[in-house]
Amino acid sequence: MNAELLGVIVMFVATLLLAYPLGRYIARVYSGDKVWTDAILNPVERLFFRVARINPAEEMTWQRSLTALLTINLIWFLWAMFCLTNQNWLPLNPDHVAAQTPDLAFNTAISFLVNCNLQDYSGETGASYFTQVFGLMFLQFVSAGTGMAAAAIVFNALKERTTNKLGNFYNYFLKSCTRILVPICLAVAVLHIYNGTPMTMKGAEQVITMQGDTMHVSRGPVAAFVAIKHVGTNGGGFYGANSAHPLENPDYFTNIVQMVAQILLPFAMVFAMGFYLRKKKLAWVFWCVMTIGFLMLVVPAVVAEVGGNPAIAKMGIAQPGGNMEGKEVRFASYATAFWSIATTVISTGSVNGMHDSFMPVSGMNMMLGMMINSFYGGVGVGFLNFFIYVILAVFIGGLMVGRTPEFLGKKIEAKEMKIAMIIALFHPFLILVFTSIASYLAAHDTQMGWWFADAAGKHNASGWLNNPTYHGFSEMLYQYTSCSANNGSGFEGLADNNPFWNITAGIVLLFSRYLPIIGPVAIAGIMAQKKFIPESGGTLKTDTGTFGLLVFAVKIIIAALAFFPALALGPIAEWFTK
Repeated sequence: MNAELLGVIVMFVATLLLAYPLGRYIARVYSGDKVWTDAILNPVERLFFRVARINPAEEMTWQRSLTALLTINLIWFLWAMFCLTNQNWLPLNPDHVAAQTPDLAFNTAISFLVNCNLQDYSGETGASYFTQVFGLMFLQFVSAGTGMAAAAIVFNALKERTTNKLGNFYNYFLKSCTRILVPICLAVAVLHIYNGTPMTMKGAEQVITMQGDTMHVSRGPVAAFVAIKHVGTNGGGFYGANSAHPLENPDYFTNIVQMVAQILLPFAMVFAMGFYLRKKKLAWVFWCVMTIGFLMLVVPAVVAEVGGNPAIAKMGIAQPGGNMEGKEVRFASYATAFWSIATTVISTGSVNGMHDSFMPVSGMNMMLGMMINSFYGGVGVGFLNFFIYVILAVFIGGLMVGRTPEFLGKKIEAKEMKIAMIIALFHPFLILVFTSIASYLAAHDTQMGWWFADAAGKHNASGWLNNPTYHGFSEMLYQYTSCSANNGSGFEGLADNNPFWNITAGIVLLFSRYLPIIGPVAIAGIMAQKKFIPESGGTLKTDTGTFGLLVFAVKIIIAALAFFPALALGPIAEWFTK
């Protein structure tokens, strides 16, 4: 077997083997059962709750939980804006990084707040150490913890009883950070430190290259940043080159660690649901649906990248490594192609290669992963997005068997369906509407003045595209798809650091983060208050392969109907011109 292909298989299998017991541990944490971290972290958590005057035993309704979630997120946004717009005079700035402009700070603060980490600035030159640690790294922890806490509320709501009390949001949130995120991140960070990733507060180091040139190599608390960016499915790089940078991702071993780290919790949250509800078979059905979708995206991408560029092949030039444009020789085509689909399916958004340089099929599959946005998905929120499709599939399946749709003993009625449809359709609405606006402006070479002006002072909308025709359209489509999926990766041929893209992308980020959290939590909260109906002979069973196929079909149909015309104008058209 090809060694590079074997490396990809090892990454996937290792993640699965780690995720299953981790899922059991997460379920025990959310259930309040005894776990091995109690002795160390119970006193720490009690101190937090005492200082904040929060009673973790006080259960909340779903409405109160969402109020708490949105309120604390607003406070975090204001803190991030303060850090970004004042970092020039704040401490821990040895390289004298300037403050960000208001529109860039707005985009950056929202992006890290919503677990997207879209970076319209270049990492090491756009944020000071203070901002990286106390602003951005802090948001990477709490945004992941927020998504996990929201998923825990939904788990609680799906239990077999009738109630309007769904646990305590603050308790779920804090335990997600202290019991789950921090221990895993410590392990990942230590592995990176021992393999050459910097972990220091010293400024850039002056070095002389073999050619005799003088360079200043940025350093910083990189190892800690890399750990949470992947474990929390955030994706923002300490360096502008993200995980293609040799200090952020030194070798093939760290590449494996980062790959496993970013898939681990999305896998584990599915299994945690099974353990929490004592429905392990249902969890396996959900995981298999996600995995089938993932493989259908990753296999064509790997084949396309390993096969090389047909335009170069026509010139008689050999491509022994496949399509290596924009890729690191350290990772080659197999590992880079696998990463590109995993990071977009999971909504991490980190990169170890240039997505703009991939083959059209690969670019299309990256976008499809984000458009469907629930083949694993981001930590916590990925399950919430999947839950929406489950509700739609249950409703359709219930109609097919001729009885009121039920899921886990609770009836799915008009109110739940309306919320589910709004959430399912709002995702393509945001992507397609904003892409059409940007396309119109670019096609008409619109003069936009300050609204568009970039760092070079260009004012024409056509100036933001570095590639023409189909690929240029794909750059704009990818950007808004990445924002709506809370992903953060990009076709970086797009010049996006200007007021138009910073502000419009920020708007998409806001809506695409909180509505997909509010909707599933509301549906689960409404269902929890309904009378529990024991399973009978006429109940549509949801822990079967048949139901899994129904969920998969609903996903594909919705994605195909919504996005195929846009994909036909971009990557599909580009493929047929090769």
